Amino acid sequence: MATPDFRFKQFTIRHDRSAMKVGTDGVLLGAWAGSILNTISTPFKILDVGTGTGLIALMMAQRFPAANIVGIDIDEASLEQAKENVESTPLKARISIEKQDFSDINSFSNQFDLIVSNPPFYTEDTLGGNPARDKARHTTSLPFETLVENAAKLLTEEGLFCVIIPHQSASNFISICVANKLYLTRRLNIRSTERKPFNRVLLEFSMKILPSETNTLTLYDANNNHSPEYAQLTQDFYL
Repeated sequence: MATPDFRFKQFTIRHDRSAMKVGTDGVLLGAWAGSILNTISTPFKILDVGTGTGLIALMMAQRFPAANIVGIDIDEASLEQAKENVESTPLKARISIEKQDFSDINSFSNQFDLIVSNPPFYTEDTLGGNPARDKARHTTSLPFETLVENAAKLLTEEGLFCVIIPHQSASNFISICVANKLYLTRRLNIRSTERKPFNRVLLEFSMKILPSETNTLTLYDANNNHSPEYAQLTQDFYL
């Protein structure tokens, strides 16, 4: 039976009705994205594309006290649960959960200093027959090209765009970003253990061409415990 809720230091996430359950990918993105923004004390705006349970939006609010966050989704049940998760925390004043389709660029009236997304990345041949879950997980609902093109349009000049995607999709995704004048600034290759191949990658892009850095993260040690690096990255959130 799936865990009914996940308890973090400053909030609790319920996910029984959300199309996208809480997982390591979301935690990694929320803990890693936009670290340079820690130095900003004036108000700035963050957009969480495909907010699901509201996990990443809440992590952004905890990490960046000067930020106002908008979490968007198209799944009604996920939106209702995200709103409930947000409303139960002291962070709620700075988070807005809205029904919005990121494919409809004309529905947005603001630009953002940080756009984060744990986007759908499965292809049509893995459709499982659950419409809500398929929409949350498959590129048919938000192709990478649309995600990148609209992120580029909605970023401020100094803005950052951060995603977590399959490692094998990285080269194609980076090429799509370059075509839209978004340039890689940070990359974190992720694997479960030292003996496993990389299966996820965190990518950060800027509208400016800047020096980029690439690092690796192994989630578990030889005893199947969280690695010190993973524990350090997520220490502000896990109990």
